[in-house]
Amino acid sequence: MITSVLVANRGEIACRVFRTCAELGVRTVAVYSDADEDALHARVADAAVRLPGASPADTYLRGDLIVKAALAAGADAVHPGYGFLSENADFARAVADAGLTWIGPPPEAIEAMASKTRAKELMGIEPLKTGDITAADLPVLVKAAAGGGGRGMRVVRDLADLDEQLAAAGAEALSAFGDGEVFVEPYIEGGRHVEVQVMADAHGTVWALGTRDCSLQRRHQKVIEEAPAPGLTPELETSLREMSVRAARAIDYRGAGTVEFLVAGGTAHFLEMNTRLQVEHPVTEAVFGVDLVAWQLRVAEGEPLDEEPPTARGHAVEARLYAEDPAAGWAPQTGTLHRLSVPEAVRLDTGFTDGDPIGVHYDAMLAKVVAHAPTRAEALRKLAGALERAVVHGPVTNRELLVRSLRHDEFIAGGADTGFYDRHLAALTAPSPDPYAPLAAALADAHGRSRFGGWRNVASQPQVKHYRTEPDGTEHEVRYRHTRDGLAADGVRVVRATPKLVVLEVDGVVRKFDVTVHGERVYVNGAALTALPRLPEPVARQEPGSLLAPMPGTVVRLAEGLAEGVTVAAGQPLIWLEAMKMEHRVTAPASGTLTALHAAPGRQVEVGALLAVVQEDQS
Repeated sequence: MITSVLVANRGEIACRVFRTCAELGVRTVAVYSDADEDALHARVADAAVRLPGASPADTYLRGDLIVKAALAAGADAVHPGYGFLSENADFARAVADAGLTWIGPPPEAIEAMASKTRAKELMGIEPLKTGDITAADLPVLVKAAAGGGGRGMRVVRDLADLDEQLAAAGAEALSAFGDGEVFVEPYIEGGRHVEVQVMADAHGTVWALGTRDCSLQRRHQKVIEEAPAPGLTPELETSLREMSVRAARAIDYRGAGTVEFLVAGGTAHFLEMNTRLQVEHPVTEAVFGVDLVAWQLRVAEGEPLDEEPPTARGHAVEARLYAEDPAAGWAPQTGTLHRLSVPEAVRLDTGFTDGDPIGVHYDAMLAKVVAHAPTRAEALRKLAGALERAVVHGPVTNRELLVRSLRHDEFIAGGADTGFYDRHLAALTAPSPDPYAPLAAALADAHGRSRFGGWRNVASQPQVKHYRTEPDGTEHEVRYRHTRDGLAADGVRVVRATPKLVVLEVDGVVRKFDVTVHGERVYVNGAALTALPRLPEPVARQEPGSLLAPMPGTVVRLAEGLAEGVTVAAGQPLIWLEAMKMEHRVTAPASGTLTALHAAPGRQVEVGALLAVVQEDQS
């Protein structure tokens, strides 16, 4: 029987596995990189082992060090989590060879399915050969052969872009999974991403635990997932379950896995089988009333599954809260997470706690928020309301996008496809600031000041403060007055004003504003504002054509032959940055000559750092 589990992972999934282990009375062991020394997963485990590494991103890919850590800490089993080495057959063998229990499928099953190219061959599907692709084959999708999570994935619509995208996808896959192999398959427009959760034991029983719809994606990474997938015909749903069970049986699968399909026109196209737990597993847990991690441990101990799976009840929806700005090309954000809390009616899975730093080395996901209800409509409403009331103080997040997505007519109707954000992103990210939030911030700041220090006989000379709403950057001028009766402002009645709560009566409606201050950043009912100085600091003038780092990260490569003095074309990719395990291109703003180049592979840069300068061609 398993008594101590090392989780070969970090963050949210490590904390998730630890929670179940604690409930089962199993001791837990964490591993951590230098960047994660104070991370939540390292703090909540019963024991933690430092993993030395050349870089924080590489640390969790060192299977040899992880096995040594397990033995040193007295663990008798290893859970891989998801990502990193979770689909690495050599790592699974190394764990078993060390006399430890591997909480996952057999290495042979991983080899059969973890490589997407071999999986397709097993399912009778032939990947496209890159050298034979013509314009008639477009669009195509470049994918990493190992791993998942949207990393190493690119859509190619122009044949001239194929080589560049193959290189970019390969580099991203190598960084994320330690394997740079990529392949190409047809890209099906307007498809839905539907998957089936399977659980198999060593005694021949395979559960197909319903379907999940994961079609709302950005950069091929899932954003909102739900179970069951809405709008499928009974015949199609039965077919998906049967195909998934056949796939598991074909490779003598054991443990938790997911079979993924692209559904279009009523037809299911096999994508891949992920031989691990998925990020979105909580929606299946909610609907079927099971703990999939607990069953992973039981199966690893040789316990049989019940002959029939549990009965599904209700509907569940999960939203991934990312530290990113959807309106700025999904740019990842860094900083301090001052506060994160959600209403108790929903489930929160996170690897962060208040005060934790959000760095550049790992995925941008802060948390998963999950709602379960008797019906889909109730689950959507419940999750949207919980996210709206959540307290998220720190870097810019996608919280508002999630709320608007859950309330969007197309999504509510069911059956939204993977192009949802391509069609609706502009509307979903359009600024809609609360016009009274800056006033509430100013009144909260004014509370406690000397009444007579602020009070003026001349009513026409109010106090003036300036705020900028984040992340859209709109500036607001706020005017209020200190009067003999307290604080006052035009157009509203100030009912109450304290440093943390402002109550205003607007057109006969009393509204409450919770105010929290962290340095120059002010949060008013979830809206983020920056208090601006009375006299703005002088801003350094940037040379025209300057290319600035849009986010903190690492320069991973430069365009071939890029050097000062070369001619570049408008829109040409020049520099690639990696941040939070994703690559981001920096392109030439205009056609001209590269007059300065400060970027170099391996260089760490902060947001706004000068990377290069392109002098525009005036001819």
